[in-house]
Amino acid sequence: MEVCEKIKQFPVSRLLVPIGHITAVRGQSLIASGIRMAVGEVGKIQLSETQEVEVECVGFLEDHRVLLTPYHDVMGIRPGLAVIAKGRPFSMVSGNEVLGRLLDGIGKPLDRGPMPIGPRRFLTTVPMSPLSRQAVDNILWTGIRAIDGLLTLGQGQRVGVFAGAGFGKTTLLQEILNGTEADIVVVGLIGERGREVAEFFRQLGPEAKKRTVIIAATSDMPAIMRLKAAWAATLIAEDFRDQGHQVLLVMDSLTRVALAQREIGMETGELPSARGYTPSVLHLLPRLLERAGATEKGSITGIYTVLVDGDDPYEDPLSDILRGLLDGHIILSRQLAHRGHFPAIDVVGSLSRQKSIFKWLDHSKTLWRGLKKRKTYWRSVLTPRAGMCCWIRHSICIPPFKHF
Repeated sequence: MEVCEKIKQFPVSRLLVPIGHITAVRGQSLIASGIRMAVGEVGKIQLSETQEVEVECVGFLEDHRVLLTPYHDVMGIRPGLAVIAKGRPFSMVSGNEVLGRLLDGIGKPLDRGPMPIGPRRFLTTVPMSPLSRQAVDNILWTGIRAIDGLLTLGQGQRVGVFAGAGFGKTTLLQEILNGTEADIVVVGLIGERGREVAEFFRQLGPEAKKRTVIIAATSDMPAIMRLKAAWAATLIAEDFRDQGHQVLLVMDSLTRVALAQREIGMETGELPSARGYTPSVLHLLPRLLERAGATEKGSITGIYTVLVDGDDPYEDPLSDILRGLLDGHIILSRQLAHRGHFPAIDVVGSLSRQKSIFKWLDHSKTLWRGLKKRKTYWRSVLTPRAGMCCWIRHSICIPPFKHF
């Protein structure tokens, strides 16, 4: 009788564990039967008594079959393997326990350090109410004169850096991380090469590393890992914002996040639309970007890089969508990059829509009108670094930052 009473005290989720088995493989996804899982629910596949593979449900098919995506490669998966549902969505550790760490998309260490231990939070949270957002009226200094002087960022603003490959996006981000005045910096490196991730982590200064968290998913990782890395970086930034910090969220790149979602969507049977992007991509981007912003407690200032096909950022359909979702865009010029001018910011073609943050500069509107009129003169005469730096300094009298 005592045994029966103890069994009754256990929750139902512990008494009845749903178990299914693998029946087929579709690309990088798995099909399982005999188990019911909700979309977003996590589970595990028992490869052996000591080895298991974590999976996530991304859809379901007829005849009570579910579509699973593993967090690792499908090598070693065979028919008949047991699938055990955990009955909950994915969660990870956030907060002070992850400061100074390099983690992958599911929170496992990549810096050879110990596994972070602490309170866990679900990646999917309740969207922020529009009325709970605060106005963007405080400046976030980045230490880059071209940005602070003419494309000033505000605390809670979301801006995109549009550029092609080799334009100096990563170098610009590293300079911003070392020169920013934000309390906490969260970096999401999505789809980058492993060498770039290692260099990015090692080149951070000692003081910058103490307040920085890096979530990385390299290009050889599965699409679900690249997608989780974007959500994980946003979750950690939200946690620090709720603690009252001014957070800078840097994501490189948003294009690879969209490509990861497109890969998952096509495996689940979605039909591609413009440039091969599935409808789930268009649903993902605003959900991800709207989680940044300013609240009564703190703020998340988002800097998202966008890879551009060719030299024109206005021809790519994904770039058009993102410009409508973001609060501004910084365009890097190929001509300036080829001339050795870094950061290769096209100040005339870039835009910061938060006009209220220019209140600190009385003659900013006059300066901007004059800059627009001198578009040809700017690009032909003021291209050399020394000339542009001197011109900006004497025109708007900005403070002497370390980086240009």
